[in-house]
Amino acid sequence: MKSLINHIISELRDFYPEEELRELALWIIEEATGMTRTQIITATSAAEIPNLNAIIEQLRTHKPIQHIFEHTLWMGLDLRVTSDTLIPRPETAELVEWIIKKCDQSTPLRVADIGTGSGCIAIALKQHCPIWQVCGFDISEKALNIARINAKNNALPVDFYQLDILTKSIENQDIVVSNPPYICHREKADMTPRVLDHEPHTALFVPDNDPLLFYRRIASLKAGKNLFFEINEAYGQEVCEMMAELGYTDIQLKHDIYGKARMVFGRIEA
Repeated sequence: MKSLINHIISELRDFYPEEELRELALWIIEEATGMTRTQIITATSAAEIPNLNAIIEQLRTHKPIQHIFEHTLWMGLDLRVTSDTLIPRPETAELVEWIIKKCDQSTPLRVADIGTGSGCIAIALKQHCPIWQVCGFDISEKALNIARINAKNNALPVDFYQLDILTKSIENQDIVVSNPPYICHREKADMTPRVLDHEPHTALFVPDNDPLLFYRRIASLKAGKNLFFEINEAYGQEVCEMMAELGYTDIQLKHDIYGKARMVFGRIEA
């Protein structure tokens, strides 16, 4: 098995950072064989992967491995992901954990996830807080179809609705959470092809001249007593100041495990 791992690494070395190669090799073998990481590492003979060359060729085009296998494991959930949705990130899991920690899990709170995409935030919240009434909103019907599949496959009752939050409103929530588009178009040059070429631009980008577009709109609705955002690290202070101007209190800026300003929380009397 070690020779198979080394072969995959050598085939991808010119295309990926060194620190990612072993993880990619293990992921491929795990998906193709159904073996666990422990079984792979301790195996005395190599597994047969008939479509290995095709997988490697797709990875060389920087197609995300989650799209090749059409799913990802995230926060204990098995989630379908396609080019119609963002791939759930570790920092978004931190946002979910923060919400769970800060809010009352013993009360049937009403929760709205705006820009739900794959539904990962909404579904994870429902998994950890079953008595919460959770729903998700997105402008993309294709993304909503994926979110509904994910809720069904994980046997978690979450409702999803099509909504353009820039023109429509929601109200009467206890918690509003959003990981909205927050990357300025001028930042494209710093992005990897894996994201730029394979994830939906409508879920990624905001105008260069209005980076707080979605934050301002969602905060101004004052639709929930507790508001949580995932943010662009470059605009943490600006988001906090904007929320303060709108009357939010107890505003907190939280850093992720990489030390980046990544989450904001605020309270308001809705």
